[in-house]
Amino acid sequence: MSIEQHKDVESGDPNGLQYLQEPFIQQGDAAAAARNEVGSDKSVENNGSIGMVLLSTLVAVCGSFSFGTCVGYSAPTQAAIRADLNLSLAEFSMFGSLVTIGAMLGAITSGRITDFIGRKGAMRVSTGFCISGWLAVFFSKGSYLLDLGRFCTGYGIGVISYVVPIYIAEIAPKNLRGGLATTNQLLIVIGSSVSFLLGSIINWRELALAGLVPCFFLLIGLCFIPESPRWLAKVGREKEFLVALRRLRGKGLDISHEATEILEYVETLQSLPKIKLLDLFQSKHVRPVVIGVGLMVCQQSCGINGIGFYTAETFVAAGLSSGKAGTIAYACIQVPFTALGAILMDKSGRRPLITVSASGTFLGCFITGIAFFLKGQGLLLEWVPTLAVAGVLIYIAAFAIGMGPVPWVIMSEIFPINVKGTAGSLVVLVTWLGSWVVSYTFNFLMSWSSPGTFFLYAGCSLLTILFVVKLVPETKGKTLEEIQARMDS
Repeated sequence: MSIEQHKDVESGDPNGLQYLQEPFIQQGDAAAAARNEVGSDKSVENNGSIGMVLLSTLVAVCGSFSFGTCVGYSAPTQAAIRADLNLSLAEFSMFGSLVTIGAMLGAITSGRITDFIGRKGAMRVSTGFCISGWLAVFFSKGSYLLDLGRFCTGYGIGVISYVVPIYIAEIAPKNLRGGLATTNQLLIVIGSSVSFLLGSIINWRELALAGLVPCFFLLIGLCFIPESPRWLAKVGREKEFLVALRRLRGKGLDISHEATEILEYVETLQSLPKIKLLDLFQSKHVRPVVIGVGLMVCQQSCGINGIGFYTAETFVAAGLSSGKAGTIAYACIQVPFTALGAILMDKSGRRPLITVSASGTFLGCFITGIAFFLKGQGLLLEWVPTLAVAGVLIYIAAFAIGMGPVPWVIMSEIFPINVKGTAGSLVVLVTWLGSWVVSYTFNFLMSWSSPGTFFLYAGCSLLTILFVVKLVPETKGKTLEEIQARMDS
């Protein structure tokens, strides 16, 4: 979800979105230009204490881990929840998809919350919603409290998806920003994988209690880390800004140069025109908007949230006696391929990576569709479970390596700095809306036609390849100014 914006999204201030939306691993001229655009931290480039930066990052990504556990919760618990609470398919589909509705609202309001009470305050609010949601799920005796809990956890992770990457980007020195930003994506995937694994050995109520653990770690950790210096500077709390920056950089380092640049950059951002949502549809912004939104539509239409939310049931439908083994394999394969995608981001280029990834999701969906087709025709039944598991695992590996992270990276590079805030708001809404549509309709599509569902997602993967080839520019190795010049041509 991976994701990812500061002065309040609705107001269109790009402060912080610039940092949030840098590539996971930055190298070369493009990375240098991205960092120059937001100010260079020369005084902390190669030295200084990074202990507090690492601790602060570790605390913040507890929120990312919580995000992952929430997203991964429904996949291993579907059968048990339906049986214990006597839920219909429609009722469980509503439960599974409510997390995305809550996340949409969380993403919309997160800008104002984060701007008004700060990055740490927003993390506390989001954690409060997650804790309330998990407790509601644990104590639920029917669909009402279950759905309320799912909605609350969704709202919490909607705020988390916004504030955690911002906080990490704002506290990190420039030479560490790319690597530390990667931890956000990795912890989301790890959280999801842990939820998958635990869900295969403990019941759904115990899994809900397990979701409280990273929330409590985050709340406790927030007592020991500083607020974002850039937010403090933005709201005019200069004395606290200097104290926070000193804690992050170490007592023995001269922070005057970095402090001056941050204050100057904040002043520059406040002088930029504020872009409203309708302004995005002016002719000069249409092309990047079409590319950014189109990539997110492609990402969601390939079916990731349907397949991810209901993995165990998909394997059972394919003929496995239990979905646990396939779910465990699913969980284990996500993390290394997500890391591999981050490594390849600035080596292979954006377009080749997402094209290969979409080809892989097509292959995975096609193989899974064939498996269900064979089952429906009563052919080669002994091969059906193997094909289904293989297809889903190919799909997940392929998605993790490119379709997951690359659209966010490209989106961060194609929008001008004063447009990124509002454009980011639009992209987040489209992403969560697409996630809700896919997660809500997946079970109904499977009831209509299991092979047809996966062939449909395979077709969307092919359309993604066509979209990338025709419309998406290659941004590897280019400065942001060069990318903007190409977008305007």
